[in-house]
Amino acid sequence: MDRFQSMVIAGKVFIVREEIDLLAMASKLKDFRTEETQKFDDRELKLITEIDDVKMVGETLHGRYSQDRVVTIYHRGKRIPTIRTIEATFVFSNYQDRVFLTVLEKKLLANNIANQLSKILFITTGHVLEARITPDIMRSFHEQNFEDTKVVFFDDVDIPNVNKLSLYGSGLADTTLYNDYCNHGKVWYIVIKPKKYGFIVGITRDGVVTIFSRVEDNDYINYVTNEIYPLIS
Repeated sequence: MDRFQSMVIAGKVFIVREEIDLLAMASKLKDFRTEETQKFDDRELKLITEIDDVKMVGETLHGRYSQDRVVTIYHRGKRIPTIRTIEATFVFSNYQDRVFLTVLEKKLLANNIANQLSKILFITTGHVLEARITPDIMRSFHEQNFEDTKVVFFDDVDIPNVNKLSLYGSGLADTTLYNDYCNHGKVWYIVIKPKKYGFIVGITRDGVVTIFSRVEDNDYINYVTNEIYPLIS
């Protein structure tokens, strides 16, 4: 679990809609493995999806999801298929009578993995949902970290032909532009450097959390647990 990150660690938070015990989850996920064969011209490629390293750590369930995909490279006018394996750490956590899922991967892959975990646990998708932070809570959280804020993006802007607004700088709390932008849009994305943690982190209202510093997976999970879970509606 303590894979060291060299530059950036990205992830996304989800909510499990159904009531389910972490031990029951562990029994369904442990040793999960599927194989499928995909034909490419005159070749057959075996693609494996599996889950390993499943373990309970306190009130959390950790595991690693891996999936083979076919990618094509071009060489002298020919398409050559090769297998690429994606791997991602995931963590299910009990928090205030709810079960959260955090997938340590970029947004699109995290969404796909969340759907696959939903299928494994509940047969179909739709049981693991995107986590949402309401605009009011996002703004309140940002304003509690005013002195540490580096970037703010606003969406749902009511100015014609303007989709998003942004502010950059270390003194955003003292600008009239911030209050003006808040009157025209909603805080969607912030980049802060909280003194308590010492790293730079970006947060969106749909649960995407990116740490732009050298951290380990456990540092990421601890931050999400302590700072992001309480914000989710």
